[in-house]
Amino acid sequence: MAIEFIEEQQAWVLQTAQTAYVLRVAQDGQWLQHLYWGARLSHPSDYFVGSLSASDLPNYSLPHTLAEEFNSQGKLKFDEPCLRAVYHDGGRDTVLVYESSSQQAVEGGDELTITLRDSFYPLKVHLYYRTVEALDLLVRRARVENTGSEPIRIEQFLAASWDLPVKPEGETYRLSHLVGHWGAEFQLRRQQLSVGKMILESRQGFTSPHANPWWACDGRFADEYANEETGAVWYGALGWSGNWKLCVESKISGRTNIVGGFNDFDFEWYLEAGEKLESPAFVAGYTEAGFGAASRNLHRYTLDYVLPPDHANEIRPVLYNAWEVHTFDVNEQNQSELAQRAAALGVELFVVDDGWFGNGVNARNNDRAGLGDWVVNREKFPNGLKPLIERVKQLGMRFGLWVEPEMVNPQSELYTAHPDWVYHFPQRERTQQRNQLLLNLARPDVAEYLFEALDKLLSQNEISFIKWDFNRSLTEPGWPAAPLTRQREMWVRHVQNLYHLLARLRQRHPQVVWESCASGGGRADLGILQYTDQVWTSDNTDAFDRLTIQEGYSQVYPTKTMLAWVTNSPNPITGRKLSVRYRCHSAMCGVMSLGGALNEWTEPELVETKKLVAQYKEVRHIIQAGELYRLRASSTGFAAVQYISRDQSEAVVLGFLHSQQFLMPLPRLYLRGLDANALYRVDGLDTPLTLSGSALAQIGLKLPLHGDFDSCMLRLNQV
Repeated sequence: MAIEFIEEQQAWVLQTAQTAYVLRVAQDGQWLQHLYWGARLSHPSDYFVGSLSASDLPNYSLPHTLAEEFNSQGKLKFDEPCLRAVYHDGGRDTVLVYESSSQQAVEGGDELTITLRDSFYPLKVHLYYRTVEALDLLVRRARVENTGSEPIRIEQFLAASWDLPVKPEGETYRLSHLVGHWGAEFQLRRQQLSVGKMILESRQGFTSPHANPWWACDGRFADEYANEETGAVWYGALGWSGNWKLCVESKISGRTNIVGGFNDFDFEWYLEAGEKLESPAFVAGYTEAGFGAASRNLHRYTLDYVLPPDHANEIRPVLYNAWEVHTFDVNEQNQSELAQRAAALGVELFVVDDGWFGNGVNARNNDRAGLGDWVVNREKFPNGLKPLIERVKQLGMRFGLWVEPEMVNPQSELYTAHPDWVYHFPQRERTQQRNQLLLNLARPDVAEYLFEALDKLLSQNEISFIKWDFNRSLTEPGWPAAPLTRQREMWVRHVQNLYHLLARLRQRHPQVVWESCASGGGRADLGILQYTDQVWTSDNTDAFDRLTIQEGYSQVYPTKTMLAWVTNSPNPITGRKLSVRYRCHSAMCGVMSLGGALNEWTEPELVETKKLVAQYKEVRHIIQAGELYRLRASSTGFAAVQYISRDQSEAVVLGFLHSQQFLMPLPRLYLRGLDANALYRVDGLDTPLTLSGSALAQIGLKLPLHGDFDSCMLRLNQV
């Protein structure tokens, strides 16, 4: 069993292949205490040597030094609480004591359930711990339950608390996290923690491009920091697509802990008698093999346990999206012409973006009208979408469509009929962003309308792909139709209903592959990836900028979920001019697709693009399903990534040179993950080579890169 109960210690040892996590019942059931998280030790008794107890400490320092597994507001405890509740009599503290436990085998490991109860009020908290043994991961979630007859108001509810090993006074961990904005998502930042509290969060109603619910900490000993290949790293990712919060807190006592879950900003949940509320899942792990191993563990977890199973093992196709060519001005003729051009380049999925819906004064000819009216525009497509779909199929491609179901334009039939269906406060002006408002998906009738509209669209047309967009933040978060006690639940209910809506649509239309988009990469998390198959990484399609964006994305999420387009040069956002080869190689680092104005590309550009698309198809099974090694960071000016198949028989290397100065030679590139004793043929150099895996790791390769914005692709095969 991966979970062992040690009777004499009243403790559980949760073991994976290389790590262990230990907790126990302390002080006669008054505490659920965290003891250990790190490398797996030889004997269970090892985990209890040197552990502190309440008798070792004066009262005033107890809550600052002893780590509680699931902290609540009450008594001498002043950490960021996982739970804050208000009871019917006005009581505002919660004292959780141990009640019971159980465990069962689950896919990939075991699951432990521990039930805590308040010592007075009828409230229970169920804590779930699932081991993923092969990946050295632990998945935690929590459920709060009202077991009484009076309502309980929940003001804060987090999924888990993760405690790191205590450090000596004066030493702190280094925190890695992701920041950004539109066009610059997934920017990796690393900073030394100081005593105090740091909050990473979204308050915008969705995951947001400004931060992502992922963290990593390194620096186990003074001045000993991890890199891509070596060093101790603790890391975690929260699976939630709405308002979220991670709180990283370091204390003068040497304790550092990370808690995360629903954001308590404007949050309140009213638990009636017998009702329950469940947190998102919070996955975390420990490795001594650096940030690269941490990423690969999260990637494999996402591929094997998170992504919807119906398409999880499929290779993603090369798609073409027509947005940058015609924007809203789409019609049957110009889309048919583009489809023919795309098919000639080897595209397998043709996607019509915005502008295909709405009629009359509400026609989607710009961003001021049409959202909410998910019916085909009769002027642009007089016979519906079917003639275009048939043409796309004749060309050997599948058909896809863009939608933005959670939004509505005031200029639409839907809004005219149901102005109360948007979030609003009756006494306030409704703030428009991009000329649109946000539908109140917390309402069951809104969720049902969207299901019926999209179900009809998918039932009447042979659609294989949907790009689901979300282009504004949530403002005026009012829900006037709900009871006053329920109105602030909308932040959570919106996301719950979104998940339920996507699950229903997937069940009804299993052939459809779904893409999550939010003005680029604003809705990328392990929650939405339970219901969608991939993510639009950024609206910034500049191939050079994308190297940094994709590098940050890869800290958490696997390549198979990362869309990357080849678009025009000069780039429509940055104005940068880059070669076709560089643009294609950059896109090959993910799910390579096309999005440029093909009608404007020169014949040499088209010929080279076709050749590179064909090359990608030969290696995409390695790139999308293999293991990723970030060999050199984009910030160094010489970036390189390597993908290797699980059986180590094949590998792909993509290299990028920003610029070369003063005739300085490039550093050699040392490959990783290969079979040291096997021989590999290396193609893509000036002269093919055959070298052993050990030679490629220890001697390395010199990549054929020169000048400015140069790129190359190497392919390795065992011989």
